[in-house]
Amino acid sequence: MQNVTDRTRNPFGMRPDCRSFVPGYGDANADFHVVGDRPDIHGGVETGIPFTGEPWSPAFLSALTEGGLLAGIAEGAAPDGTSGTDGTAPATTDEAAPATSNEIAANGGRSDGDAEFEPLRTERTYFSYLHMCVPDGEPTEASYDDMERFFDAELRAIAAHVLLPVGARATAHVLEQYTARAWKTEIDMDALHGEELLGSGWLVLPVKHPAEWAAGDAERLVDALRELRSTDFRRESDLGRFIAGSDPYLVR
Repeated sequence: MQNVTDRTRNPFGMRPDCRSFVPGYGDANADFHVVGDRPDIHGGVETGIPFTGEPWSPAFLSALTEGGLLAGIAEGAAPDGTSGTDGTAPATTDEAAPATSNEIAANGGRSDGDAEFEPLRTERTYFSYLHMCVPDGEPTEASYDDMERFFDAELRAIAAHVLLPVGARATAHVLEQYTARAWKTEIDMDALHGEELLGSGWLVLPVKHPAEWAAGDAERLVDALRELRSTDFRRESDLGRFIAGSDPYLVR
């Protein structure tokens, strides 16, 4: 199934009940789904785009570009994915009339209205968070549970072939919810970084939190992505020969 939308920011129009949030961003027909924790940990509070605006963002985005998941950074964007060449995001333009939650949702989660700028040129890749709302302090488990419906809806709508959870919490969640490996997999991100794990209909490639990368971690991720993309990572079978007509019927 193909999703019919040309929207890159918040293509499914998610509207959680919070004033500021960072919705999904990227190709709605992605093969690769990069999963983060939440905006205050993995970025995007100012830009409205996951994994941007952090000190480690240039290294992370560069690794994804070299690995083939991004086509690069758009002209006019800073290396960290922000829209200013000095690495800053545009300021809010209407301080007298703060944006409503619906306006923020329409702007892809941003309050500054710069919904048109798309700094990341995605290459069949989608980015989203377990907890898309920008929290006021540490979110409770109940808050994560409430945000799960938005994340799971996006994940199943995208139906990517490869999940790339970033950091320990996202990795634990993906392994628990979308594989049968959680009980036998220790969440050791040094060991799991860039390693392929077979899930229930997905391949899982955990990524160590970029803020914790040491020498060689970026190269290890790039090599893993290149190796993965050179294989039959979709792992689909055509059952069309068993049904009437000439159209393919692909299943995982």
